Amino acid sequence: MDVRRLELLLELSRHGSMRAVADELGLTTSTVSQQIAALAREVGTALLEPDGRRVRLTPAGHRLAGHAVTVLAAVEAARLDLDPTADPAGTVRIGGFSTAIRRSLVPVSAGLARTHPLVRLHLLEHEPLEAFDLLARDDVDLALVYDYNLAPAPVRADVETRELWTTAWGLGVPADAPAPPAGAAAADVVAAYANRPWIVNSRNTADEDAVRTLASLGGFTPEIAHRIDDLALVEELVAGGYGVGLLPQERPVADGVRVLGLDGPDVRLRAYAAFRRGRDAWPPLRLVLERIAADLSGAAGA
Repeated sequence: MDVRRLELLLELSRHGSMRAVADELGLTTSTVSQQIAALAREVGTALLEPDGRRVRLTPAGHRLAGHAVTVLAAVEAARLDLDPTADPAGTVRIGGFSTAIRRSLVPVSAGLARTHPLVRLHLLEHEPLEAFDLLARDDVDLALVYDYNLAPAPVRADVETRELWTTAWGLGVPADAPAPPAGAAAADVVAAYANRPWIVNSRNTADEDAVRTLASLGGFTPEIAHRIDDLALVEELVAGGYGVGLLPQERPVADGVRVLGLDGPDVRLRAYAAFRRGRDAWPPLRLVLERIAADLSGAAGA
């Protein structure tokens, strides 16, 4: 059905005559009559019936006019939703790893609720591979993901990314382990643990890829003994002597653990926002990205 014809039918139900509709919309009576007749052919039923020298809506015409209210409202809502100049309104579905949600979304969510109450955030905690899959299926609008400089994530051609932050990572070892020589290269640091079991992430391959790259530089193949998602549990296993693994350097660690710095090459986790190409023109998503960027800029300048 032609939406414009639905609008004419709705106006006819409200004004009661084609002349009144024509005057209201700046059309001729003949044009209104022709468009209503075309709408009747589209729906396959009579919408008007004689009423003396005038016409009135048939029962089917009244029912369609009722539907027209909903249809036209939905069309207008869709137009505003897609209008890049409109005030943002809508639900932004976000899939991301827990650190990014805490670091990038939680700080801006309260401000968003105050200034743009019509923008709602639906959060899903997922590791990068899961979040990328949701983005590919259009089940989320924004993915907060990460990779390592030693293991860059492949990004689809229809996906855009914006860097959020980078964090230095090191090798988590028991606190009583011998310290590496000053200035030791990363390959030499990890080679000292060639015979130890290694711990990697259970829900993302980037961590294991980075470990295997480091190990290859150190001339050995690591024994991947444990796959753990929770960093606190990784620390417990390291402290208990069950293995070694990568840990962030800036994060305080549990007793019994220390993090050895890695250099030449260093290991850096890179967090970034990912979205389908061109989707950042959608006002709610654009607003969320702008708030995240502003918060990160403010934190960097503090």
